[in-house]
Amino acid sequence: MTSSLGSHTDFTPQHRTIGRAAAWSVFVLGVVYALVTALGFLSLESPQDPIGDPYITIMRLLIIPLAALYVVTMVTVHAYARPAVTVYSQIALVFMIVLATITTSVHFVGLTVGPRLEATGLSWVPLVVSFEWPSIVYALDILAWDWFFALSILFAVPVFRGGSRLERWVWILLLVSGVLSLAGMIGVPFSDMQVRNIGIIGYAVIAPVAFLLMGIVFGRTQPVREDSERRPDSQSAA
Repeated sequence: MTSSLGSHTDFTPQHRTIGRAAAWSVFVLGVVYALVTALGFLSLESPQDPIGDPYITIMRLLIIPLAALYVVTMVTVHAYARPAVTVYSQIALVFMIVLATITTSVHFVGLTVGPRLEATGLSWVPLVVSFEWPSIVYALDILAWDWFFALSILFAVPVFRGGSRLERWVWILLLVSGVLSLAGMIGVPFSDMQVRNIGIIGYAVIAPVAFLLMGIVFGRTQPVREDSERRPDSQSAA
């Protein structure tokens, strides 16, 4: 069953096509990321150790396109939102852009400059580029995913409230994902990254499923046709 056209007046065929493709791509890359992360954890001799190569490199290569796809999907969420809740979808989009900016920068540095700095053996390098707590890049990535991602997801929840049964599942999963991602911040003041791993469940396990269902919602929604977007004055002048 498709959603009412009047409820999604800014949702165009382009939003439907691009948003659905981006949401489903988030799911696919998210599943791969979750599997690589699980293998990385299983490879550790101690739960306190950071995930090493080749897992961390693969994770970084996945996060860069994944962050961009999250932004594209959130653009579609904003277009999909009913006029009454566009303030929430706009805030969600802004927070997702901040998430993408921070995490993409962190992992690009980790892929390029990081290995060269670590090869110098200088004592201060681990405090900057290591993914072992505490370090600057680790703190920034926690800020990105456990704060800005969580806020973005939580502000997107109202967009899917009061809709179909499928939309109900979307907002429930988004709510769980956002809360768990935010809960990961608890590990920071205690310097306990095992507690912080709660956030990973939120953004690496729950979120991809929510975006899979979100893509289905986009595909079932009747978009605004191009002829209905024409201005009344242009129609009368024709």
